[in-house]
Amino acid sequence: MQIRWTKTVAALATAALALTACTGGSGPATPAEPVDTDGELSGTVSFQTWSLKNETFAPYFEALIKDFEAETGVKVEWLDQPGDGYQDKVLSQANSNTLPDVINLPPDIAYPLADAGVLLDLATAKPDLASVYVPGAWEAYQYPGLEGTFGLPWYLGTDLAWWNGEELKKYGADVENLPTTNEDMLKLATEVGEASNGQMPLLSSMPTLDLFASSDIPVMNEAGEFVFNTPAAAKIIDDFAAAYAAKALPPEVLTGDYGGNADMYKQGKVAFTTAGSGFARDLKTDAPKIHDVTIATPRIGAAPLFVQGLSVSAQSKNQSAALALAEYVTNTENQLKFVEIAVGFMPGTVEGSANADALTAAIEDPLQKSAMEIISESMKTAKILTPFQWTGAMKTYMDQQMALALKGELGSQEALDKIVAYANENRIEN
Repeated sequence: MQIRWTKTVAALATAALALTACTGGSGPATPAEPVDTDGELSGTVSFQTWSLKNETFAPYFEALIKDFEAETGVKVEWLDQPGDGYQDKVLSQANSNTLPDVINLPPDIAYPLADAGVLLDLATAKPDLASVYVPGAWEAYQYPGLEGTFGLPWYLGTDLAWWNGEELKKYGADVENLPTTNEDMLKLATEVGEASNGQMPLLSSMPTLDLFASSDIPVMNEAGEFVFNTPAAAKIIDDFAAAYAAKALPPEVLTGDYGGNADMYKQGKVAFTTAGSGFARDLKTDAPKIHDVTIATPRIGAAPLFVQGLSVSAQSKNQSAALALAEYVTNTENQLKFVEIAVGFMPGTVEGSANADALTAAIEDPLQKSAMEIISESMKTAKILTPFQWTGAMKTYMDQQMALALKGELGSQEALDKIVAYANENRIEN
């Protein structure tokens, strides 16, 4: 299973305007009073997932729905949409007033719906929910300019650092004391690049926005302007340029002519990558020899948070049952059962994500077990690093300028100034 994190902000922001026009919305539709989910429930609610009705997950959902129906008397209609074109389908449903009562939405797809007033503000509907869920994931459904919270965190992901211990030892690295800061990582990359004469690069990606954010460099200010063109960010670029000169990055990274850093690691072309905890399983299948010499450590800097959640339609005619179902699907017990199948993901509740013993009880692979223990701890502070205003076009432009800077054809500060200017000229207004 691969989690589906979307980068469709530009299209979605445009769609939000259409949604507002079609629905007549001018902001979140909040209930006049809390929604009661503790009283007697009845009726029918629709529940939409995203590409999960398959032989792996269908038995889980069928049992979960059967149990909910038995406990509450509510009838659940389970819908599922294919992976491709999901955001377009959701926006079409919202425009035609056919949005399901409970719907699987990541934060970026939820944003235009919340902005158009078609999602329930869950913080108002049931204020005590905030303490149940992982703080960073709860906050992921809060948006600048909007009052409220518009999703219940369901299954979560983050990145770890993965190191080829065998290759690193060849070139003098101390695998018992691997880097914990980006500065030390770049220093090691340069050393390994020089020692191996470029035969075993450590790095396989250029500086990214989330790298700056993970290094505590402010990305946006309160006015929604990008502001990461700082001396600290320039130093990171300069360090990357030195690493590139020392052959610590393969040349194809600068052209985008490669499969990605995780793929290069599995192919034995680099000695480090970042990837989610499910990467241990991928290595076991695709590169068993590399799996056996791989070391997992926490992501360097702040851990990124990837979120899938459940939202409730503000247009639902059965909000009590809908919210009750969303809570039921995302409670700790049911989330722990879900991630037993979706290996490598974490529950969205505080209790579930902190329960390392339960998360690793059925795992036999020591590397996978170690990874789950690491991300259980990381979830305490993991946060969204890349703001939803950062678009694919902005990333493409940044990659172009980074390539020039790493080759020495553009100064690091000039590159940053150009990227920030481009991003602010093309930013999405809230």
